[in-house]
Amino acid sequence: MEITPAKKINGSAEALFIAEGDDFTARETDSLVLTFDGVVGDYHNGTTRFSGGREPWYPRGTEMRNERQLSILSRDELAIVAKRLDIPEIKPEWIGCSMLLDGIENLSRLPPRTMLFFDGGVTIKIDGDNGPCKVSGRAIAAHYEGREDIVFEFSKQAKNIRGLVGWVEKPGIIEQGEKIVARIPAQWIY
Repeated sequence: MEITPAKKINGSAEALFIAEGDDFTARETDSLVLTFDGVVGDYHNGTTRFSGGREPWYPRGTEMRNERQLSILSRDELAIVAKRLDIPEIKPEWIGCSMLLDGIENLSRLPPRTMLFFDGGVTIKIDGDNGPCKVSGRAIAAHYEGREDIVFEFSKQAKNIRGLVGWVEKPGIIEQGEKIVARIPAQWIY
């Protein structure tokens, strides 16, 4: 079995967002305060969450660990999806972004267990890729009159490039523009 060795990639937190309302629509902010529950005051905050369509092995509404405390996106990948949908742009805040990272190519391909070490001391652990859904498609379509097709088309066009979800391993404060080191673990195909 071939094992790909561990490696490090440098990047930065280009933009930070918080979803303070009763849905995932976010606004840009200069900093995020993180605890073991996630981003303080954010829609996705909590040590646990309730299962939904992404967890068909549990009845809907089953309490489980919240591995989706943060949504991590890349401007490059958003631009690819926008082009595929034939729209000018997808703003990260429309689809619940917590942080927009820069400098990490193929962000959505970072494997589970990758750790993001921020200069200020915060560590985020990547759970895995964020599968696109019609809820995000609906949020994007709301910005493009007459493009109701985006609701379902987004799931197809954003597959494997919708970004990542992760959780707080070491709390603290993240500042916009802060440098990051992504530590990618050794990998192999089982």
